[in-house]
Order: sequence, then C-alpha cells, then structure tokens
Amino acid sequence: MLEGNQAALFAERQKGTLPGELGIEWQDVSNGRAAGSFTVAQRHMAANGFMHAASIIALVDSACGYGCVASLPEGASGFTTIEIKTNYLGTARIGEQVTCEARLFHGGRMTQVWDAEATNATTGRIIAVFRCTQMVLYPR
Repeated sequence: MLEGNQAALFAERQKGTLPGELGIEWQDVSNGRAAGSFTVAQRHMAANGFMHAASIIALVDSACGYGCVASLPEGASGFTTIEIKTNYLGTARIGEQVTCEARLFHGGRMTQVWDAEATNATTGRIIAVFRCTQMVLYPR
C-alpha cells in the first residue's frame, strides 16, 4: 500500500501511454481513492462528432487502476482487471472539462471492486458511472 497522495508518481509513469496521450491529469491517487480529469480536445472525439466512449473508459479505468495500485495489500505485486461495466448518461464538448472520482468499494486480499463517476465539470452533470473488479496478484 502506498502512503499519501501519489498523483505525481502516476503522472510521470503514464507518459507515452494512452492516459498520457489523452492528457489525463491526476489530482489525487491514494489508498482507496483517485481523482483525475482531462479537457476535451479533438483527440477525445469519435468520427460522429461526439466524445468517444473510450475516452471516458481511459479516464475511469485508469483512475481505478492507479487507485488499486495505491491500495494493494501487503505482499501483492500487482493486479489485473477481470470485469468492467459502464453506463453512459451524457457527453462533453470540445473545451469542456471531464472529471473523475474513483473510490474503493471492496478491498479484499484477492479482489478489489472500484466505483467511479465521470462528470462534465462545465455542466455539473454525471456523464458515466463505472464499476470494475480487479484480481490482486502475488509473486509465485
């Protein structure tokens, strides 16, 4: 388990990866919680002119994954995602900010369950709700 806010560590680690390429910024990554955001740009859009669903998944799944790493039980070496579920309730336009709050719902020795919400910060409306289950991995 990592101590304190590890947002800067995860921001550095994601350079050159999908979350980094999408411009996701982290305000908090700590035991049981993660919060991040991005400003919608053309790179977040689908060909139909609306924000691509995968942009939201990248934000909420990364928040839950980073939070999971910060919350691993003693002796664990990592995790793998075994299930995700997302309900989309809205969208955001270019120039608007999308924020995410992720919370540890269940933190067991073998699994973690995380819930996250993505919000259009401009309108204040929740645009997606997300839940995932992570399998905790241990060295063999």
